[in-house]
Amino acid sequence: MIPRSAATTNQSISPETAERELIEFAEVAGPDSDGAIDVTDLVRDPSEAADVNTEGSESPMSAASVANAEPDVVAEDSYFSFDSLPPFPHLLRNPLKAGYWVFEVLFGVVSLFALLAFLAAIPIFNFLALGYLLEAEGRVARTGKLRFAMPLLPLAPKLGGIALGIWVWCKLVQLVADAAGDAQLIAPGSGIAIAWRIGLAVFAVGVAIHLVLAIARGGRLGLFFWPTPLNGLWLVRRVMNGDYAQTAGVAVREFIAALRLRHHFSLGVRGFFGAFAWLLVPTALFSALQDTSKPGQVLVTLLGGVMLVCALSVVPFLQANFAAQHRMKAFLDLGHVYSLFRRAPIVLLLSLIVMYAMALPLYLFKLFEMPQDMRWMLTPIFVVSIYPARVLIGWAYSWADRKRKNAWLIVSLSCGLLVWPPLGFYVFMLFFTPAVGAAGRAVLFQHHAVLLPWPF
Repeated sequence: MIPRSAATTNQSISPETAERELIEFAEVAGPDSDGAIDVTDLVRDPSEAADVNTEGSESPMSAASVANAEPDVVAEDSYFSFDSLPPFPHLLRNPLKAGYWVFEVLFGVVSLFALLAFLAAIPIFNFLALGYLLEAEGRVARTGKLRFAMPLLPLAPKLGGIALGIWVWCKLVQLVADAAGDAQLIAPGSGIAIAWRIGLAVFAVGVAIHLVLAIARGGRLGLFFWPTPLNGLWLVRRVMNGDYAQTAGVAVREFIAALRLRHHFSLGVRGFFGAFAWLLVPTALFSALQDTSKPGQVLVTLLGGVMLVCALSVVPFLQANFAAQHRMKAFLDLGHVYSLFRRAPIVLLLSLIVMYAMALPLYLFKLFEMPQDMRWMLTPIFVVSIYPARVLIGWAYSWADRKRKNAWLIVSLSCGLLVWPPLGFYVFMLFFTPAVGAAGRAVLFQHHAVLLPWPF
């Protein structure tokens, strides 16, 4: 994926525009990018495609060549792209297509949250979910633009469409199988029972062929409910053109590359341990109280509570600093966080309050042991609550980082003092969670606001 100005187009672009887009692309991609970055606002437009000859000169693709190409092929090519959203159709000229575009994006958002909730519920894989949250936070922190808050959005509609389409058709096969089983129980060996078994086999084979064709065509949700012969006809046409095998192979590789599994897992692991290192000692001291009649334990707990308030006030921004730079040393840059607070104390204070206000109610789900089948229902609540808070922290970080003047000293001091009441209340409420929570003292070390977004 490269910026729009870096690609050859049929319009001249000024050097200033090209430089600005390259800078923006670098900010979104991050310091350790491999170049395969899914920038959601850089959409592919066939009218801007161009050919580059061997001498490096630009030869724009003629409009006639696009017009003469098969419409089905041109339309489907965009759906093999996993690094950008398709262009928004003209609302007045193509209202139905525009409506479907909006539906697909909204479905992608839902699919993205469902994917994160699924990953967050599985041990080890939940580091992928944390890594994705940090990636979104880091992109917003580097650019200050909320449109970069969902890096995998171009992938989500296809991934969610494949999952939902397969689930619906498998559910239909299950219903037919149940009916065939009932017929066998009611009239074993009868003609009706045999007919149901034959029908089940034919239906299952037909569904398998339909699913394969829908996935082969791109995996969009609508293709799973498109007539099978049309999907088959499309596949035959592409195979006869001789380019399907190469296109599909490239699409599979791009799909896997766009997920950036190793990058997100590494980001999640490093982000977890960097934040946990700051919270370990204060939390351990805070959880030391076992006997209220011993003054030493009470003093240690009070000291741990004060240290925990201090740590919770800086860890979100240290983590945002790490997400923006992808360097573990960013967790030690307290001076930078202090300078950010001097520049925008009100914004950082409000973002902290919102973050912990959204995280505190989630401890209610840790008061009792959840059955295994209900745990999957809780992770979406955690992801939906934590994701916006992460983006808000990233935006506040960027807002403060882009300001060049410090706020008035009285404002900074006032905001510094105002941090203590809300965070003190947050820590005060945490004090009671071991007594009523199912996990005991271990719940104090979970800190789902800045660590793993799971309720277990």
